[in-house]
Amino acid sequence: MLKRLLMWDFPRASWQYDVIVGLILAFIFLTPRDWFHDQPRIPHASAITLLPSDKGSDLYYVDPQLLAGVPDGQRVQSLTTALQQRVGNRRLRVIRMEEIRNSEGELQGFLALTRQ
Repeated sequence: MLKRLLMWDFPRASWQYDVIVGLILAFIFLTPRDWFHDQPRIPHASAITLLPSDKGSDLYYVDPQLLAGVPDGQRVQSLTTALQQRVGNRRLRVIRMEEIRNSEGELQGFLALTRQ
């Protein structure tokens, strides 16, 4: 019986086939996500995006939620630390950071120019 179960050797529409399909569907839909640790590994992984640039520097787009609650004077230092952790390079420095605003003046994100 175990060999037939592993080899899926039951004819279609038999009660054994229906039970196996039911068990598979129950496993798929009733298993909690926590059992497989299906979580993002890097917090704010999509909050920082590397953009194409030239002249030996890197240009990053930064989601405004990453710097929410950080005072204006500390944004560059906070972003430098976040980029250093993400890239894994302690020599990385943010040279310039510009706000991106839409036509109504709402903050959409930041552009950060970095050097190593």
